[in-house]
Amino acid sequence: MNSTESLHGDRIRAELLSARRSTTPDADWQSFEARFDTEFPRLQSLFHRIYGPGADAELLLVVLDAAVAWQDRPADLKAIDASRAMAPDWFQSNRMLGGVCYVDLYAGNLEGLRSRIPYFHELGLTYLHLMPLFLAPEENSDGGYAVSSYRDVDPALGTMDELAGLARELRDNGIALVVDFIFNHTSNEHEWARKAIAGDPDFEDFYWIYPDREMPDAYERTVREIFPDDHPGSFVQLDDGRWIWATFHSFQWDLNYRNPRVFRAMAGEMLYLANQGVDIVRMDAVAFIWKRLGTSCESLPEAHLLLQAFNAVCRLAAPSLLFKSEAIVHPDEVVQYIDRGECQLSYNPLQMALTWNSLATREVSLLDQALERRHHIPEGTAWVNYVRSHDDIGWTFSDEDAAELGINGSDHRRFLNSFYVNRFPDSFARGVPFQDNPRTGDCRISGTTASLAGLEAQDDAAVARILLAHSIILSTGGIPLLYLGDEVGQLNDYGYESDPAKADDSRWVGRPAYPADRYASRQDPATDAGAVFAGLRRLIEVRRRTPEFAGGRLVPFHTNNPHVLGYQRPGLLGALGAPESTVVVFANFAETPQELSVETLSGLPESAPDLISGERTLLRPGVTLEPHGVLWLRV
Repeated sequence: MNSTESLHGDRIRAELLSARRSTTPDADWQSFEARFDTEFPRLQSLFHRIYGPGADAELLLVVLDAAVAWQDRPADLKAIDASRAMAPDWFQSNRMLGGVCYVDLYAGNLEGLRSRIPYFHELGLTYLHLMPLFLAPEENSDGGYAVSSYRDVDPALGTMDELAGLARELRDNGIALVVDFIFNHTSNEHEWARKAIAGDPDFEDFYWIYPDREMPDAYERTVREIFPDDHPGSFVQLDDGRWIWATFHSFQWDLNYRNPRVFRAMAGEMLYLANQGVDIVRMDAVAFIWKRLGTSCESLPEAHLLLQAFNAVCRLAAPSLLFKSEAIVHPDEVVQYIDRGECQLSYNPLQMALTWNSLATREVSLLDQALERRHHIPEGTAWVNYVRSHDDIGWTFSDEDAAELGINGSDHRRFLNSFYVNRFPDSFARGVPFQDNPRTGDCRISGTTASLAGLEAQDDAAVARILLAHSIILSTGGIPLLYLGDEVGQLNDYGYESDPAKADDSRWVGRPAYPADRYASRQDPATDAGAVFAGLRRLIEVRRRTPEFAGGRLVPFHTNNPHVLGYQRPGLLGALGAPESTVVVFANFAETPQELSVETLSGLPESAPDLISGERTLLRPGVTLEPHGVLWLRV
């Protein structure tokens, strides 16, 4: 086909038919053709906007790859596709509960992880995110985020066949599998990278490689440094003197998406993973995937177009696959990636950071403002809410939002950094600074939930803080995500300091190995592990029984108390268009009892059942919340 000819009509149908196998059932092929009729116009429009009509030859190959991938897709995954097409809001259920872990740290290997499935069932997980587990350089792996092959599991963890088997067993237990798709960059040991620097004409423009500093200098005038401790700027020098783009670490080389062959190659890797049984892919570093001279090279329009195009390809060949965006950027930019046609799921870094802010300040103004102003996202999408992740905590709130409340953003970040690394008087937190700059007070915070909440410091209120923080992610709407081990109060692991491969990266303090002793005592309420586990299990069970917590609709409730957060979760609408019932949430971030006045509660009935305690709470004349107390009232 001439690359300048448009793809349409009988021509592309004929090309597609050439990809059909004689063994493909009519129903399967008709299903693909129906989705092709729906998705191809969108995909072609996106391809033209990104690459121009001259890339139609590559687009045809993308579509043919999708046809092959669909025919390779196992029958049980096609059944999942069909069932989720009938229930596209499956991930918005109040029964959703996520867990995230490193395979090696939590279970040794994939086989060990399979042995944990009964516990996952006990906890109520319906979503399991396995941190990067693909082949990566032995020493320079960035925790697995420097991928050397998307089709090979790290041999220390297992094999791809074992991953596919694990996915099937998880699916049989009602648990969706989530993996990272690191698509901004590969490791310098990836086959594509090796061929590119060797001058292979099929791969030399897979990356951003320049013979001298002219273009790197031009780009770096407007691009920020991400890891200045690793290397200055955004480029690193190759052994032969050339320069290659490496936004993050020197061994992570950015892919050149201006080359449509890179898009096709990465789409193929994504469909391969989907056919192993992956339900959701976490789209890593989405803000960085498109570069343009004279800009910050972050969150450019083409980054969104690329995500939409990848999404359209997956609708062809793996229609139930969902995308989760990872964009730790300004709150106005985070929400731009959330859309049914782009990323259906997104981390909620603002809510996470502001929950910790409220625990430190004992005030809720910033968190209350965020829930009112920034919680709403499009229909058919969901937040992934978390107390903390594998990474550091950055204070991602908007300076403009803070200024409206009389808060100086820079000064406040310095306070939070000081507080959470125990440099502030009477701090309960035992976090560790990441990329610390003592001169400016700038850093980010590493640590486990328990250590940050005071359990390491043996603070009497630590367990209550842990449960309060988790009550927020369980009740604000979306998918709550637990960092596994936090549900039994695991503490910081300082052993990373004696490991040369990890000693320079304090984020490892918050990535402990499986805390076997704490899990062994989780049924003993007299232990910290038991107290955390019992309290969290109660919240999880109540959430599962509370249909008002499905979906993401949230209505503010101003408590007129600076220490008490309030919001409402309306249930399904009744015949007259009003909610059949609403759950009103109150959360006290102070270490003292706090009052809600009768005037504040005047729109509520005289009493209401508290779903957590199971007791009816009198709302006249006002309510007193215990220190770090939480109420989930059905009205």
